[in-house]
Amino acid sequence: MSFRVAMDIGGTFTDVVCYDERTGAVTASKAPTTPGDLAEGVFSALARVVDDPSRISFFVHGTTQGLNALLERKGARVLLLAGEGARDVYQIARGNRDRMFDLRYRKPEPLVPRRDVMEAGGRLDYRGRELAPLDEESVRAAARRAREEGFDAVAVCLLFSYVDPAHELRAGEILREELGDGVLVVLSHEVAREWREYERTSSAVLEAYTGPVVRGYLSRIEQRFAGRGLGVPVHVMQSSGGLVNASYAMRRPLQTLLSGPVGGTMGGVAAARLLGRDNVICVDMGGTSFDVSLVVNGRPDVSAEARVEGYPVLMPIVNLHTIGAGGGSIAYAEAGALRVGPESAGAVPGPACYGRGGTRPTVTDANVVLGRVDPAWFAGGLMTLDVEAARTAVSGLAAELGLDPVRLAEGICDVANAKMAQAIRTLTVEHGVEPREFALVAFGGAGAMHAVFIARELGVSEVVVPRFPGAFSAWGMLEADVRRDLTLPYFRPQDDLDAADLSARLAALEREALDALAGQGVPEERRRVEHALDMRYEGQDYTLTIPLRDAAEPAGPGFLERVAARYADAHTARYGHATPEAPVEFVMLRSTGFGSFPRAAATVPPAPPEAAPAVRDVVFDGVPHRTPVLRRSALDGSFHGPAVVVEETATTVVPPGCLVTVDDNGFLIVKVDQ
Repeated sequence: MSFRVAMDIGGTFTDVVCYDERTGAVTASKAPTTPGDLAEGVFSALARVVDDPSRISFFVHGTTQGLNALLERKGARVLLLAGEGARDVYQIARGNRDRMFDLRYRKPEPLVPRRDVMEAGGRLDYRGRELAPLDEESVRAAARRAREEGFDAVAVCLLFSYVDPAHELRAGEILREELGDGVLVVLSHEVAREWREYERTSSAVLEAYTGPVVRGYLSRIEQRFAGRGLGVPVHVMQSSGGLVNASYAMRRPLQTLLSGPVGGTMGGVAAARLLGRDNVICVDMGGTSFDVSLVVNGRPDVSAEARVEGYPVLMPIVNLHTIGAGGGSIAYAEAGALRVGPESAGAVPGPACYGRGGTRPTVTDANVVLGRVDPAWFAGGLMTLDVEAARTAVSGLAAELGLDPVRLAEGICDVANAKMAQAIRTLTVEHGVEPREFALVAFGGAGAMHAVFIARELGVSEVVVPRFPGAFSAWGMLEADVRRDLTLPYFRPQDDLDAADLSARLAALEREALDALAGQGVPEERRRVEHALDMRYEGQDYTLTIPLRDAAEPAGPGFLERVAARYADAHTARYGHATPEAPVEFVMLRSTGFGSFPRAAATVPPAPPEAAPAVRDVVFDGVPHRTPVLRRSALDGSFHGPAVVVEETATTVVPPGCLVTVDDNGFLIVKVDQ
């Protein structure tokens, strides 16, 4: 076995990257995604890079099955079992703080209607002491209803189970005994052992809602790979940027919610390391969506909680901002103005130029009309584009708006670029981050085509196009670590802190994390654990996460002063001010185990000689420019724009005035003319 393979299943294409451990060679390819049966697209893409799955030594992939089920509201039917007297917690949810004066605001429709919420008798207090024993008959009544009415999953969320899970564990035993393996049982303390009742309930419901879809998909993939000779576990990317094997992902399916897009962020982390840059903006433009994430100080920007489709989720998750802007985004007229997206032509029928029956103009069609795509060598020659179909689609909309077709085509791209630049501002400027201090790492099938134009809008001076940009998210998965996140509630004001007790609890979490990594097959010498504390000023509601040096640090002298100073620095960085003299309190312990694999030390093949490149007219700022079409495999040294660079997985567009350099890693470094 000698191949390490990663795969990213997108809305339009399934991308695959293969690293040969013997030679260091990296190959990438893609195949159209098959929405009816995703496995067909998976094996079609795999066949382009590996002829025998039994030779694969490591396999990882990202899946959007859970996210798609949520976005399309095609998840499981869920019965929610709440604590007695707490039936309406999930329905009441939280008040609207961010959009308090938005008269059109509507809370997201709950995934579980109130009629499908039942109560279980029994009660713990806030310290975990039992006030009333669990009413087991009420749990069995819930099981009978779930069985009789055909529910797919049961989510259990009882008060204060994050302090002592005894009641939830017993409820889970009863439900599994009554329902068997056919119904997914989700316990809230296993999903998120954290305080805040509504957020924990929401997280448990999300896992129950998406879990059956994810479990079914992963089970089928494992079986079909095993049938084709794969002898190693299937690994899955988590929303936190770490990997787990499929058996764990099937037990904790919520962790895979943002599995696909996060691979690109981890590729950005690896690219930042190779470039010697601490801060990069990762932009992933595919056929359907545009994803933005940040790498700050060489690490992915990860939060302990997030909102997905308006629903709060308590789990470590890479901060991603996604909008409906991709190569397949459809352009249309509305009230006499041009609009682009979020509706996409998808994989079928796709843009008009794909020749699969699409007739509405898309961003890809606009690029074809502008000459920014090589129609004879699209996707490495896997597809030949229909230029006339693209022109017909764009011309139809141009006639409706009374515009010249070429002018409209550039307008379509400009509108899409403006939307994508605004998406980047949402993660940067709106959080006090200056995008001009970052490099822009562009990937996805269409990312490199639009990156320089987006950078100009933001004032970013450097764009990096990695190797295999169309399959970069898959490459990022090969660079990620196995990751397990553990939490433990720890409510203590600073005056009541027992440093020795804190160190002992962190040490226990560390042992648990190391054991979990061992269960994932990570060798002992490749395991490590990092610790952090959630802190706040007394009287505050929300917290900031403060890293620790190691589990033993709290037991050392001067710990309270040091950690309070770190909190003040973090508070200043986040909010612009701090109150160092104010007392702090501790809320949560966080321990994260990492298991690393050997990095793919990929070789960059020497550039082969190439015949004189083809030259065609490409439109920039309304003016046709004679532009060479270059094969990326033949590039070396530096060159100036305008140029169109084509390769197997993407096209890079370099406008006039830009300087491109090929670095030692094979990356294209574009200095943007402002």
